[in-house]
Amino acid sequence: MRHTLQNDAPADGFADCYLLGNGALGAAVHGRPGTERLDLNLDTLWSGGPAAPAVWGDPGDVAPLRAAVAAGDHRLADELARALQSDRWVQAFQPLGWIEWEHDRAQSGKTSAAYRRSLDLSAAVAVTDAGTGVRLETFVSAFDDVLVARADGAPTAAPLLCSPHPVRTTSSTRSGVTWVTMSGRAPANVLPHYVPDDLPVVYADDASDEDGLVDAGMGFALVVAWVPDERGGRLVAAAESGFRGWRARPSADVVALAQVARARVEAALGLGVHELRARHVRAHRALWERCELDLSASAASNPHAKKAELYFDLGRYLLVAGSRRGTQPLTLQGIWNADVRPAWSSNLTTNINTPMNYWGAEATGLGELHEPLLDLVADLLDAGRRTAHETYGARGACVHHNTDLWRFTDPVPGLPQWVNWASALWWLTDHAVQHHAYLPPGPEAESVLEDRVLPALRACAAFALDMLVPHADRALVVSPSSSPEHAFLAEGEPYAVTWGSAIDQELVHDVLTRTVELVGGHGRDAEDADLVCEARAALGRLRAPATFGGVRGEWADDLEPQEPGHRHLSHLYGVFPGSRWAAGEPDEDIEASRAALSLRLAEGSGYTGWSQAWVLCLAARLRDGVLAERAIETLLGPLSSRSLLDLHPLEGWPGGAVFQIDGNLGAVAGIAELLVQSHHEVVTILPALPAGWPSGHARGLRVRGGDVVDLEWRDGVLSSVVLHASATREVTIDVPGDGQVRIRRRMSLRAGETVTVVAP
Repeated sequence: MRHTLQNDAPADGFADCYLLGNGALGAAVHGRPGTERLDLNLDTLWSGGPAAPAVWGDPGDVAPLRAAVAAGDHRLADELARALQSDRWVQAFQPLGWIEWEHDRAQSGKTSAAYRRSLDLSAAVAVTDAGTGVRLETFVSAFDDVLVARADGAPTAAPLLCSPHPVRTTSSTRSGVTWVTMSGRAPANVLPHYVPDDLPVVYADDASDEDGLVDAGMGFALVVAWVPDERGGRLVAAAESGFRGWRARPSADVVALAQVARARVEAALGLGVHELRARHVRAHRALWERCELDLSASAASNPHAKKAELYFDLGRYLLVAGSRRGTQPLTLQGIWNADVRPAWSSNLTTNINTPMNYWGAEATGLGELHEPLLDLVADLLDAGRRTAHETYGARGACVHHNTDLWRFTDPVPGLPQWVNWASALWWLTDHAVQHHAYLPPGPEAESVLEDRVLPALRACAAFALDMLVPHADRALVVSPSSSPEHAFLAEGEPYAVTWGSAIDQELVHDVLTRTVELVGGHGRDAEDADLVCEARAALGRLRAPATFGGVRGEWADDLEPQEPGHRHLSHLYGVFPGSRWAAGEPDEDIEASRAALSLRLAEGSGYTGWSQAWVLCLAARLRDGVLAERAIETLLGPLSSRSLLDLHPLEGWPGGAVFQIDGNLGAVAGIAELLVQSHHEVVTILPALPAGWPSGHARGLRVRGGDVVDLEWRDGVLSSVVLHASATREVTIDVPGDGQVRIRRRMSLRAGETVTVVAP
């Protein structure tokens, strides 16, 4: 069946589960016969609590650090960078616990030859069929904000609720409904999994105040109703956390939290399972059906094509299931995590993973699912002002390489190559800019510009301008600067802190360029005018990323990389996700980027799911269909679980790898860009079609400006393109012609018009 994951055995571990969610409540379905296990999460259940109210100290002084960088004293530069680090870590995304539900005692723990489990991505419904006449169907409804499970074919038992946290569980039965409530508190502090400590997890034992509030260790409650019947039975569950906002003390009033959750369950019990399911499916498909890729016509000659289509489907599905308006942005594992000390705290890692989670949102028509990330940007603009001032003596705001529910912005303790990168907010601000770019002109676009884009650009430009210093050649470079998680070698020793890393130069170029264009075009006062004037002057002196021997360099100077095959591809930011070097006609910059990617891959890069997804996106921009197809096959092979979830190799972790959602979601962007790209008022059709996809069609791909593209190709030749115009404008359409020739056509579009482009 199209759009459906299928397996003939239960999940061996968490990464093999089927994931359900509504942006807030996440469930991982193991598919166990007889007794099902459902691991549960809430997007707002994290360890810790808000930082103490900011008391601004003296502005930081980075002059000695900059002097060490300019003098080439790498050892001193790294030492001084360490002195800028805080003594705190980000907090960890937490599991609620799990439900064990015996729905067929005779088959508990047994698997028949006829066993099947499936996840219908188009309906967001998981089914476990034991092959014995017993069937379990599960979904998490965004419409009603509950989990629903229905078992048919055998008597069911009351569910067992479990948690890795200290909890209290109560049960009662009334009018044929058994109510089970589990409540407790999240840890007050959790250290990252890689930090050795005698007490890595700490639970608070303090009493809440008269309002039920605590400093750290929020409360949570899970309420489950079990309704047995002659055919089997159903479960309805809801959960609530004590999160009240990133600056507010959380609630530990678990009685009140349980009442809120129970009210949702009671409302859902007033409806039948069929009505709950219908409401859920309608709400899901309103998002899911906006975009489609069909490679069925290629599957007969290339089975990998069908699997690639399913991978694209799964990525879009995970975005719909994991990110909704009003929820938290997706973590390293989305909204699905079973560990109290998850890998890398399952945090918001801003130097690639958090941005990658949303790369495909706009192009697949899911722009409103981008909003949790944009909400994060707005919060960090506020939280990061103190960090910019106290750490760097700078204006504006900044964020380092990871953050969390509490909007942590300081550098954590650790190696400078990880923690001293202060450029995350520049990258995240690009998402606000892109969200605006994909909207058609109108009130919504104006609101996004005024409320999201301009405030972010003002803060980012101010910080960028205060981070620029003259290089030895007098051009301006960012200092201090590093390339995310990578080091260079000097006299055989690894160091990280320097000036003018390629990614920082690209990010500052984008921030300052957009400040001139957007703040300059919509400024409101003399302060804006002064900022634009500063930005314009700095742009004229900004150093472009360096090229050495025809290869894009990672740093301003010709430094030896510690890991030539490093997983990060940060120096290629300008190719993707940036667009300054988006491939058009070949030139020196594009070829230098291509050479840098080839060199990285030859040395072994792309060995994590997210890294390989980045390779796919870069291949699309560089119009390399061969490399793109190879990247997809790698993602679908050793870097996927049996349920096609992205895997990140991690030594010492059960199974040797951990589920991370970024590879799944990043691949959505890469696959979309193989078919349609839009840069600089040009819409490019089939820029990098893989040879293994000779025939197919796609619909609902969105381009900058808000237009929607449908296309079809047969035997490697474009057969039709239909544009659904959302605004009246001029646009250039770039389509493939005979052989390697491409043809450009200038077209006038009118809002609401559908235009058919006939390929040559």
